[in-house]
Amino acid sequence: MAEAEWVAVDWGTSNVRAWGIAADGGQAFAVGADKGMGKIGRADYPAVLDELIGDKVAGTVDVVVCGMAGARQGWLEAPYFETPADLHQLLSRAVSPEGADARFRVRILPGVCQRQAGYEDVMRGEETQLLGLLGLRPGFEGVAILPGTHSKWVEIRGGRIVRFSSAMTGELYEVLSQHSVLRHSFAGDVDGAEIEAGIADGMAAGLAQPELLSALIFRTRAAGLLSGKGADWCSGYLSGLLVGAEIGGHRDWLGPEPVPLIGSARFATLYGTALARIGVQSFALDAADATIAGLKEARAQ
Repeated sequence: MAEAEWVAVDWGTSNVRAWGIAADGGQAFAVGADKGMGKIGRADYPAVLDELIGDKVAGTVDVVVCGMAGARQGWLEAPYFETPADLHQLLSRAVSPEGADARFRVRILPGVCQRQAGYEDVMRGEETQLLGLLGLRPGFEGVAILPGTHSKWVEIRGGRIVRFSSAMTGELYEVLSQHSVLRHSFAGDVDGAEIEAGIADGMAAGLAQPELLSALIFRTRAAGLLSGKGADWCSGYLSGLLVGAEIGGHRDWLGPEPVPLIGSARFATLYGTALARIGVQSFALDAADATIAGLKEARAQ
């Protein structure tokens, strides 16, 4: 196994992942743990990092960290970089926490914020994936979508984040399906044969009338009661509806350029299908690949 020259770390809310990067840019190792920011205290970070990589590196190494380790509740707050934020300046705004093993030169990258009144927004971790996008697709300009629990729509011009918008699509699905009256419509097999039909129906409704989202959401319950729709259709409908409404509400962001979808394969397929319905091309980029590429770009700064 190649020796790690430095270590890239993505410290999320639930989990932490680390990759040893060899001199040739390849991976010397990849490790992870369910010890994200939401599960540990500030004093625990040095020990968790040592558990992850302590026996996998030799000598003194750089450790470049993105994600929630830099949040206010994390290891050490890395203040937000305000838009327009030059992604190639992330490392210059990194912070160095105390308490780590002396072998680890730790730097935590900042998140990005948008302070304009009425459009306040924040991201932490996604900025590194966007830097990775620029590394993997040099010269990219346009809008990128990072679907997930809190989806991000980000416009990049000249290597800078000029504006962005967050949508709580993934979290809304979880809350509505588990903690609202809709939960009664999800009793049963949510992976059955009708899930794709539900996705198509919901997506069409959300794209056509995003302004009616709250009313269209209730159809999930009504269709189960009156039209015999099962849990699989209801699950698909709610998922497709929320994605369709998110995209329909941001339609004015979209231009002729293909849109990168940075996330899981499942989300890329769902969002790519919705975009294709309105004539917009897209391409998928795995979130982990984008994160590693972004951490490499940052360290190279």
